[in-house]
Amino acid sequence: MNAPGHASAPGGPDRDGAPPHDPARPSVLLDSGPFEVSGLVGASGGPGGPAHPAAPAGGQPPPPGTPPPHGGAGFPARVRRTYQRVPLRVKLVVGMLVLVALGLTVMGAAGSAALRGYMIQQADVQVQGTAEKVRSLIIGHRNMNYRVPDNMVVQIWTVPTEAGPTNEALGSGVDSRTSPAFGTRDLAHRVGEISTVTGKDRSTKWRVLAFTEPNGDIVVIGRNLKDVHDTVRQLVTIDITVGILVLGGLGALAALVVSASLRPLRTMEATAEAIARGDLSRRVPDADPATEVGRLGASFNSMLGQIEAAFGAQARSEAAARRSEEAARRSEENALRSEERMRRFVADASHELRTPLTAIRGFAEFYRQGAARTPEELDRLIGRIEETAARMGLLVEDLLLLARLDRQRPVERRPVDLLAVAADAVQETRVVAPDRPIDLDVEGSIAYQILGDEPRLRQVLGNLLTNAVVHTPDGSAIEVRLRPGTLNGAPAAVCEIADHGPGLNPEQAERVFERFYRADKARSREDGGTGLGLAIVAALVAAHEGRVEVDAGPGTGATFRVILPLAPD
Repeated sequence: MNAPGHASAPGGPDRDGAPPHDPARPSVLLDSGPFEVSGLVGASGGPGGPAHPAAPAGGQPPPPGTPPPHGGAGFPARVRRTYQRVPLRVKLVVGMLVLVALGLTVMGAAGSAALRGYMIQQADVQVQGTAEKVRSLIIGHRNMNYRVPDNMVVQIWTVPTEAGPTNEALGSGVDSRTSPAFGTRDLAHRVGEISTVTGKDRSTKWRVLAFTEPNGDIVVIGRNLKDVHDTVRQLVTIDITVGILVLGGLGALAALVVSASLRPLRTMEATAEAIARGDLSRRVPDADPATEVGRLGASFNSMLGQIEAAFGAQARSEAAARRSEEAARRSEENALRSEERMRRFVADASHELRTPLTAIRGFAEFYRQGAARTPEELDRLIGRIEETAARMGLLVEDLLLLARLDRQRPVERRPVDLLAVAADAVQETRVVAPDRPIDLDVEGSIAYQILGDEPRLRQVLGNLLTNAVVHTPDGSAIEVRLRPGTLNGAPAAVCEIADHGPGLNPEQAERVFERFYRADKARSREDGGTGLGLAIVAALVAAHEGRVEVDAGPGTGATFRVILPLAPD
């Protein structure tokens, strides 16, 4: 489109009194398509034209801030409580996402600003190049064709400028409704510098450069920045899309990593709950000590060990206190029982000794009174005194033996063949009671070797066999059994003496090893012995670190069992 070369009437002055246009002067014809320059347009011009605002009166609204708090002074406290209730993994993931979002935002803003600056710089270079070409055409008064580049516009303003540009050429893709708009005095201030102005539609931005012709007209070269803004907007859209995808992927990955990293803490939580339920032996699995979780786990296990040790020491102390209290109670009870046994023992010993002493004194008194008149009566009297003295001597020896055993003096320890001792005891008893069937039954093929005092062991078996002979009817059988066994988990020899007498009731079986205890109160001391035989058996077996037991029932006989540890190989 060929625009007119002049906006005012030819040959007449304009409204500001400027000289009329000279028709002889060559004019420049600007085509809105191809920019065809067929001559030079002469015009007097100045600032003028309709006034247009250069920029919107209002600026961008400030970024939205934090809404004012509600609820008075309690609002920060509620915020803190809400924050404290948020799980640690959520805090870590959200914090990481916020930092990444800030980084992406800064990076995107910097990239967009750099791209915009670069494209505006290229637009300025294009504007300057076009201005140089247009200036050379105008100054050289040459006729040539010049195509206006795309997204550019060339305007010629004749002073005064109130009527707008005298001539205008638009490049491809530029709408005249969006061309640069200037105020009345704004154009004169923009001569010689590149600046940004707003188009007529108040939305399009232009980079413009104005220069003055020798005749005073103003030539404006404009570059549309729509492509710059579109490119920057597209970059921002890409940055936002990629940022959202990156944040989503990083959020999922961070959730997995944080969950895996906090798994040892959940293990510690489960361990702490188990310990709170009383399981002090629980520990946190060992981790790499080079990591924070590994060092925390090691410190946690060390603390648990100290707590367990403290509780163990407290439990042991309480148990020791209970044992000490129990031992003191038992010691007191034992002392009372021992004192009672001692009183009973002294009373029984005094009673047992008084009987033979009374008999001896009676016989002596009988002799002193001359009752024994013949030698036969005298011999019988002396014989009774000797028997009584012998029985008293035996009682004293038994008491002395028990006293020595009570002092826990160690017995002689030599290898003893228990089988030989048992065989000798059976043989001696057969001689004393020839009418009794006494059998020896040996089980196993081991050597019944024990460490002990052989005479004392013979006394143990002799006392048991004598007890069986004395307290069972004439002609009843007695069995002696020797078999292997165990004592406190160690190999032992078991010797059993079983009879077929009247047996023992539970009370008699419980007290049968007490001193001076006689199961048959009707028996005389001459027939029933001193009541110390089984007590001596129990004391001698205990001195050999063994155990003696009795199995008996009324009418079923009695079985006395001696268990002695075997000698080590």
